[in-house]
Amino acid sequence: MEVKDRIVVVTGAASGIGRALARLFAREGAKLVVCSDVNGDGAKAVAEEVGGIAFTTNVAREADIVAMIEAVEKDHGPIDLFCSNAGIGIGGGAEVPDEGWQRIWDINVMAHIWAARHMIPRMVARGGGYLLNTASAAGLLSQIGSAPYAVTKHAAVALAEWLSITHGAQGIKVSVLCPQAVRTAMTAGNPDGVASVDGMIEPEAAAQACLETIRAETFLVLPHPQVLDYMRRKTADYDRWLGGMRKLATRYPAGRAL
Repeated sequence: MEVKDRIVVVTGAASGIGRALARLFAREGAKLVVCSDVNGDGAKAVAEEVGGIAFTTNVAREADIVAMIEAVEKDHGPIDLFCSNAGIGIGGGAEVPDEGWQRIWDINVMAHIWAARHMIPRMVARGGGYLLNTASAAGLLSQIGSAPYAVTKHAAVALAEWLSITHGAQGIKVSVLCPQAVRTAMTAGNPDGVASVDGMIEPEAAAQACLETIRAETFLVLPHPQVLDYMRRKTADYDRWLGGMRKLATRYPAGRAL
């Protein structure tokens, strides 16, 4: 799919990968770039920069996502590409309080579900559409020091797989972004965390990888190509891979995980 002349929604657009996606889609000639973020002022600033429109959206609330979708399609036309990009990270393991687990679950997983719930029927009815979901290499491998992040990103990948399997024949294209470390607010306080072992990339590099994958209509977006090798090692010998991950965990205290 080409982005030119398409209506595109990007959540988490006020900064990081979302802002880079909004800028890139605008340069590629998108008909309209919808910039959505819980930071309404940030979303507005990016929208003004790219000639798009802004929504203050808390993706942890289904009603916010629905209101945005309905407003865009009523006032501007059908959404061709929905980038469910907003996400958060927290450290810790099973001891993380339920409130923390629920918050990261709602943002990192349920937001993708709610977007699919309300976009797929519309897209199927008009012959197709595209979903780009931001997950992480942690969703294919794991995340040292953060069970909530690893679990929710695994779930995000699993959902994207299921959507592609179930709705691909109905014209729904699905891609899932799985980078390692990207220079964003999430990594700003910890540039030497375990996710950066293969280098910290800029948000623009992640956005460009997304654009190329959307054009090719393939599933995995891997700005760090090493991740594919790690996946192969994991599936070739799971126990050996787990042993290697345990060794890696000893090198990175919990505070330097994300």
